[in-house]
Amino acid sequence: MPDLLLELFSEEIPARMQAKAADDLRRMVTDKLVAEGLVYEGAKAFATPRRLALTVHGIPARQPDLKTERRGPKMGAPDAAVQGFLKATGLSSLEEAKIQRDPKGDFYIALIEKPGRDAIDVLAEILPVIIRTFPWPKSMRWGARSGKPGSLSWVRPLHAITATFGPETEEPDVVKFSVDGIETGQTTYGHRFMAPSAINVRRFEDYEAKLKAAKVILDPQARKDIIFADAKELTFAQGFELVEDQVLLDEVSGLVEWPVVMMGSFEQEYLAIPEEVIRATIRNNQKCFVVRDSKTGKLTNKFVLTANIEAADGGKTIVSGNERVIRPRLSDAKFFYETDLKTKLEDRLPKFEQIVFHEKLGTQAERIKRIERLAAEIAPLVGADVAKATRAAHLAKADLLTEVVGEFPEVQGLMGKYYALAQGEDASVAAACEEHYKPQGPTDRVPTDPVSVAVALADKVDTLVGFWAIDEKPTGSKDPYALRRAALGVIRIISENGLRIQLKSLFERLLKQTGADIAARAPKIAPGIGKTVVGADENDLLAFFADRLKVQLREQGARHDLVDAVFALGGQDDLLMIVRRVEALGKFLDSDDGKNLLAGIKRASNILGIEEKKDKRSFDGAPDAALYGLDEEKALAKAIGEVQAEASAAVAREDFAAAMSAMAKLRPPVDAFFEKVRVNDDDPKVRENRLKLLNEIRSATRAVADFSKIQD
Repeated sequence: MPDLLLELFSEEIPARMQAKAADDLRRMVTDKLVAEGLVYEGAKAFATPRRLALTVHGIPARQPDLKTERRGPKMGAPDAAVQGFLKATGLSSLEEAKIQRDPKGDFYIALIEKPGRDAIDVLAEILPVIIRTFPWPKSMRWGARSGKPGSLSWVRPLHAITATFGPETEEPDVVKFSVDGIETGQTTYGHRFMAPSAINVRRFEDYEAKLKAAKVILDPQARKDIIFADAKELTFAQGFELVEDQVLLDEVSGLVEWPVVMMGSFEQEYLAIPEEVIRATIRNNQKCFVVRDSKTGKLTNKFVLTANIEAADGGKTIVSGNERVIRPRLSDAKFFYETDLKTKLEDRLPKFEQIVFHEKLGTQAERIKRIERLAAEIAPLVGADVAKATRAAHLAKADLLTEVVGEFPEVQGLMGKYYALAQGEDASVAAACEEHYKPQGPTDRVPTDPVSVAVALADKVDTLVGFWAIDEKPTGSKDPYALRRAALGVIRIISENGLRIQLKSLFERLLKQTGADIAARAPKIAPGIGKTVVGADENDLLAFFADRLKVQLREQGARHDLVDAVFALGGQDDLLMIVRRVEALGKFLDSDDGKNLLAGIKRASNILGIEEKKDKRSFDGAPDAALYGLDEEKALAKAIGEVQAEASAAVAREDFAAAMSAMAKLRPPVDAFFEKVRVNDDDPKVRENRLKLLNEIRSATRAVADFSKIQD
């Protein structure tokens, strides 16, 4: 079966766009092929700085013939309807139609046969449309071709289109079409500097091999592997260790077609700058990797760069050029750092009085004061020193006004730690300056130092309460203030540190205080907002946390039905207890006792549901022991009483494993009950009593979870 080779050769495509562009090209072409009835065997797309390429193999040489039926007018219909039917179906007369019998009458039916087209003709039709409608994040138009203004919008000027189609055993044909005056052919070009001559290609294997000979590595992953392996080998040979950076590796591989790894250096004096600043400077400005000493683990004055050419002088000029650029960048960073050290963190804080955090929530200075108060309140709950937590909250945002953070925003918090240590602050206070932003994502670490925990919780809770108070909640996919991330951060800090914090009372108090603050500060900006906030329901914010916790637990592998079974009991403000209960329930239901007890409880619930619907009443209330006529009833009633007391006591002391073990004792009497006892007895009183006994099973098990929410 024939294969397709497509290459779009252009000026340099930005590295950040290449991976998605390759995926979009593969998706758009293969979707169109399938829509045209051309089901292919496989497809793979590639990107380099100067080209997008696609190979699709196993495409049928021709579309299948299509046969369709089209229903027309009734027999005896007006002539206009008949003529319209004949014209639409291509029939010359009604004699070519057949008659279909129908209860509503007899109708004309046209049998339309549409012969399939050659696949190469289909490709010639769909490929130019795909090229013209390609979804680049940004595109451009360029000058005239052959005296005519260009009409194609493309990420960079497009120079050539290679499109061939044919079976492996034959010479492929060119898929003939043109886009903005660019005719398709079999010609591409190698490396811009080392092999710029035209190359004639036939199919993908031939294309990839000839490009490699012309100093172009087509596969992005192959370029990454070369860069990584060569950089590791180069640094190891000199007793160093490469500081790995996957994001930078992805970007650098999109900047070169023929990667050549080299090593440069800078002056030792710049190592006095914090390592993260050196790395940010070299990474952001020159797209180079930094290097550690393999013995000490500290950064060295070396860096690794990736060139796009095998230079005649072995790369000396390229290395020297990079060094000349990096040197003044590091000099600037050193100047910024030393300048920052001359001003204490607290001396920067007055500037925050002029910086608005949010129109309705006041300035950054007011927010810092709120975080200080809240950190002092949370500190005893997490075992932190109140004075240290307050001090850390006071200084935590100050580094936002420093020169280094202004130049490299990604080191905010981290620089706060360095500056705090430099001015003699306590180690816990300094650590909190960095860690109060954490965790910033699902893979980011959670702070564990009590002072850091207190300030991190205060920062995130203040954000959530504040934006909840002014009704700026996440809606759908929109979350401009990252409130979902803040809530997940609170959840992770609490659960991973094993903290017990009653969120409901905390939210209630903070919402009222925030409302009062807003009403006092800005009645003209937000009239009536204070009154609205004072009456706000903290349960809405708790429900938001509950949803985030469900997401968190499910991502950790917890079954969604177990999460729902625990949440159905309420008490959603103690996050740690919910997490532990879900874990214990999951382990219990993995055991035979758990599975069998669940079946019995579900059976009891189903029977109760049916009978309650039938009788239009519930069967609450204690059963009458005098009406127990069978030993199995008595045994079950006794077991329920014992288990309920034991499980409730275990839950009260938060020993959920013991509560599940207590529940397991219900299994034998429940099994025996359903084996020997007929619930719907002929005696109405006995029937009612037995249904009440089933309700007792349901009530007893709710001490640990709502088993009705659990799937079989």
